[in-house]
Amino acid sequence: MRVVLSNSAGVPLYEQIKEQVGMAILAGELTEGEVLPSVRALARDLRISVITTTRAYAELASAGFIATVPGKGAYVLPLDTALVREQLLRQVEDGLQAALDAARRAGLDRDELVRMLDGLLAASEEGVSSER
Repeated sequence: MRVVLSNSAGVPLYEQIKEQVGMAILAGELTEGEVLPSVRALARDLRISVITTTRAYAELASAGFIATVPGKGAYVLPLDTALVREQLLRQVEDGLQAALDAARRAGLDRDELVRMLDGLLAASEEGVSSER
């Protein structure tokens, strides 16, 4: 498991860990039943506080990504399809918000934005049909 932290990101370290581990689980890089590094080992590897890694794991557990068993460690849980969908919807919303912010800065109106999205969708559909 690879986690890269940035002190200048403006995002708390525990949140960076939570996001990166959660994304690795959603992407299938970490699979059901896989054992995660212990809280202490992860803290040591990342050179951060055990409290920070404990919070990240606690949030991952409360979000349904992992289970922690005292004395045994943390394990990746089976993906709940509703959880996966919710996470993906959040990613889409974040991406669309970033695109909307950039469109405003570029002075694009709604029609131009819709045409761009339609073009991207068409190109994506062509790519999918050519792969078949």
